[in-house]
Amino acid sequence: MMPAWLLLAAAPFVGSFLGVLIRRIPAGRDWMAARSACDQCGHTLGPAELVPLASFAALRGRCRHCRAPIARFHPAIELAALAVAAWAILADGPAETLAGDCVLGWGLLALAWIDAETFLLPDILTLPLLLLGLFEAFAQAPDQLADRAAGALAGWFGLAALAALYRRLRGRDGIGGGDAKLLGVAGAWLGWLALPWVLLVAALLGLAWAGARTARGDRLDRTTALPFGPPLALAIWLLRLHGGLIGL
Repeated sequence: MMPAWLLLAAAPFVGSFLGVLIRRIPAGRDWMAARSACDQCGHTLGPAELVPLASFAALRGRCRHCRAPIARFHPAIELAALAVAAWAILADGPAETLAGDCVLGWGLLALAWIDAETFLLPDILTLPLLLLGLFEAFAQAPDQLADRAAGALAGWFGLAALAALYRRLRGRDGIGGGDAKLLGVAGAWLGWLALPWVLLVAALLGLAWAGARTARGDRLDRTTALPFGPPLALAIWLLRLHGGLIGL
């Protein structure tokens, strides 16, 4: 069982790593071995320049080598990862699931961010997150393993079948394959009974997002593509932490 303070301390470092994944995986860049460098001048960053949040503050948001502004994305993703850990702690769920809550939240954060920017939900992130949900059940709640495995299969293949039907009827894609796998993640972490609730909450969040964009002045119509990953990820996260409010 990992202490809450340790998860909070680790969160900005996790966020820094998530930033690497978010920027490099969609671009097909090496995210395992390549050193971090300034986006402007290519200067390789040293350890003192890689301390999450603190380095950005100490450097006043500028590269030490060329003085170019450091993208605000970096502190933003580190703060977002910290917020995920704080939210999980404040949700006051079972202490033994806290680390799992954070792992799920961090994985969903990376996937939602990537999908919002690129309309991609990379298998290299989605599938390990699905397997981790099943592993959590195996390690901590073996009686839930069958339910979660059924949820993973039902979520993935159910939404994939719906996507195929939509494509056949409308002649174009309406639901991506990554969305189906992300619903499989929902089943792996929440169980199959939660899937209708996940879809309902995600649909409502998606409508709210579209409404907010319209209110901001964006012109949307029935052909406008909107990523489903962010509302789906948030729905999974909300039901993981607060599903007890509806008996899940």
